[in-house]
Amino acid sequence: MSRTRLVALVVAVLATVALAPGAASAAPRAEQLYVSLGDSYASGYQPGVVPSEDGNTRNGFAYQVPALAANRGYRLRLVNFGCGGATTTSIISSKGCPPRALGPGGRSYPGQSQLAAAEGFLRKNRQRTGLVTVSIGGNDITACVRAPDPVGCVVAGVAVIEENVSVVARRLRRAAGPRARIVGITYPDVILGLWVNGDQASRDLASLSVFAFRSLINPALKRAYAKGDARFVDVTRASGAYTPFEQVTTLQPYGTVPVAVARACELSYFCAQADIHARTDGYALIARLVAAELPRR
Repeated sequence: MSRTRLVALVVAVLATVALAPGAASAAPRAEQLYVSLGDSYASGYQPGVVPSEDGNTRNGFAYQVPALAANRGYRLRLVNFGCGGATTTSIISSKGCPPRALGPGGRSYPGQSQLAAAEGFLRKNRQRTGLVTVSIGGNDITACVRAPDPVGCVVAGVAVIEENVSVVARRLRRAAGPRARIVGITYPDVILGLWVNGDQASRDLASLSVFAFRSLINPALKRAYAKGDARFVDVTRASGAYTPFEQVTTLQPYGTVPVAVARACELSYFCAQADIHARTDGYALIARLVAAELPRR
């Protein structure tokens, strides 16, 4: 075969490959909607990040998910219904959300509950929705830290959480249809930060918080989300809360502390400000866990 004919053959083959159906795989993915529901973790609350005031920020996990999902082959546009202060009861029954409690660019829903508003949106956009996340339950039990019987308080709260989140999960699944990926999250155990107070009562509560998450709260959430064929992400485990207290490290300005306590201090504002919300790195951890629930494209 002459050199001229060989070159012509190679060019023809390359042209055929370029026109083959597989070449279309390089085309941009269609945009899908990402619907976020929940409390101040969903709305991205951080204390003092907005100058001279507390407020919701774009550092929240829901705002970080789309970029991480892009690395897995998705184009997601966030539609955030999250409302700071929401509980598993209010998400079902309370009407509307105060503007300051919505996340940046959050969707307002006057006269409707958060769940009802999200359901309506999902029904209208069923074919376009790729991901739904729910962050709820923390506000149901936060006050248990100050209760005379913290464990009894958590047990009672968990019963309400499981019942309500089961309702939320089922209704979201019916509204979103069978194809959308629904992911329920839990929280980092920020109450571990009580350890740095140094007194025995605080350290006992820190220890009890691990038991509460591992044995009560998270199993209930997992069961509840399963009722709606939703996935459950154990943020508590992923944030290192179950690391035995015998494993210690040095963390300034607190000195030697358990590794689990150090992680709670690093991921949240609890140790420094007694605030339960996540730092940007804490929200980033949650966002990575959510994105990892999306199958690679």
